[in-house]
Amino acid sequence: MRRRTAAPSGVEELPHPPRVTSPSQVPVDRLRLTVLRRIDGLLAGDHAGLFPGHGTERGEARPYVPGDDPRHLDWAVTARTQVPYVRDTISDHELELWVVLDSSASLAFGTARSTKHEIAWSAAGAFALLASDGGNRVGGVRTTPSTNKDRPLIVPARSGSKHVGAVLAALRRQPVDGDEGDLVGSLELVRRSVRRRGMVIVVSDFLGEPTWERSLRALGHRHEVRAIEVTDPREVELPDVGLVALVDPETGRRRLVDTSNRQTRQAYDELAAERRA
Repeated sequence: MRRRTAAPSGVEELPHPPRVTSPSQVPVDRLRLTVLRRIDGLLAGDHAGLFPGHGTERGEARPYVPGDDPRHLDWAVTARTQVPYVRDTISDHELELWVVLDSSASLAFGTARSTKHEIAWSAAGAFALLASDGGNRVGGVRTTPSTNKDRPLIVPARSGSKHVGAVLAALRRQPVDGDEGDLVGSLELVRRSVRRRGMVIVVSDFLGEPTWERSLRALGHRHEVRAIEVTDPREVELPDVGLVALVDPETGRRRLVDTSNRQTRQAYDELAAERRA
């Protein structure tokens, strides 16, 4: 019998996302975000800065040199060694995390327990909850149809569990048939408008032409970027179920495919592997 793990303290109840089962399933409150690059911030958070400065985390003691602030003298080490020692503090920074969620029509597809959009929304919620503690700020961006002249929906980054609920509610929009999704526009919006270095989580199935490559690479020059690919089992392997009618939800194109043909299934598997590579 699996024991239920309580939610992190201070996190308000949100609409329960669909359950995602996997061999490596771990409760969210046992996970941690690891930031490997320099970030910007002013508040005390869970992520230490790279350079010494005023903060709450004590650094290593070192010999006093002319020009050091005498208020930083470590009297215990100085008395023990009879040599003036100072101890710097390490400045703490809060993390600013942005979640970019693709809402194109291809994510409405699903042959397992959930659609790809439900899985993507659950993943976005997991990252948002992980980053919501310690004064960290969470913002969200949802793609809009590529034919729509409006900018992608953006929720400013703020701290607090209530704001995380607002971000997830804004990202909940279900995909619409014929919506190709402007992932490039969403990435460019984050790159141009977010000045503070932080972490960007991009959740998408990355189907179609890889026009997002340059934008994703440019975003990674300033921020730490994590790309989360959402796939369905039928997108990587075609089952033998006879004659089926397939439709592209983004363009509306239809095609009859005989899945009982072994060569057809083999060609499909090869193309799927090539696209993911």
